[in-house]
Amino acid sequence: MQPMLNIAVRAARSAGDLILRSSENIDRLHVDQKGKNDYASEVDRMAEREIINIIKTAYPEHSILAEESGAQEGNDFVWVIDPLDGTTNFLHGFPQYAVSIALKYKGRIEVGVVYDPQRDELFTAKRGGGAMLNNRRLRVTKQTSLKGALIGTGFPFKTDLHMDAYLGMFRAIATDSAGIRRAGAAALDLAYVAAGRLDGFWEIGLMEWDMAAGVLLIKEAGGAVTDFSFNDKYLESGNLIAGSPKMHQVMYQLIEPHVTDNLK
Repeated sequence: MQPMLNIAVRAARSAGDLILRSSENIDRLHVDQKGKNDYASEVDRMAEREIINIIKTAYPEHSILAEESGAQEGNDFVWVIDPLDGTTNFLHGFPQYAVSIALKYKGRIEVGVVYDPQRDELFTAKRGGGAMLNNRRLRVTKQTSLKGALIGTGFPFKTDLHMDAYLGMFRAIATDSAGIRRAGAAALDLAYVAAGRLDGFWEIGLMEWDMAAGVLLIKEAGGAVTDFSFNDKYLESGNLIAGSPKMHQVMYQLIEPHVTDNLK
């Protein structure tokens, strides 16, 4: 898988360079609204084309699942791409966004890359090979309780359907933790869990491209990831809890009472 990880890194860096150059001209960008509080800029589309071109040049027979252009059928290798996670942040000049690229083989995530072009931070993981930030090995925190813990989250901003359930979860975790952060780029939030910058993370309604790379980073850094039913169907449901094994268990016990049938 190392050659494929190298291609993912190359594609992420190239897209990141494009995004960084475009950040100097945000006021001149064309922006489309895809749905409620859901936006795509021409930079998202250009970055995605750049990533796909690099991947397809190396592996023309591979499949693609990308946020902006959708699915391209191929063989059992599937590249899962979010060219600019945190578009709303990017459009406001808020420096919290990233490129996320994962590779699945027969449904299992094998490679994950999250690249923050603003900080030139490259998070990489290969199944069975650990997780890295630039040249440093990553491990999740050793935090065992919410007391003193810093937790990341994302609001269910595209719909009000699950807001009551979410607020119950938020209240349960906020009561005892040192703080909750909602930075607006799930791929980076998950990378931060892997890096020990956050002790845990949970969110409702993510898409596969938001989390595929970050999930592998956390697992390879020694962490745990499940859906709200304590299973591994988070890519399908979009709902996940992540953290060190102990922190994940603590969070699950607080979140589970607020999980409705629609979130299971």
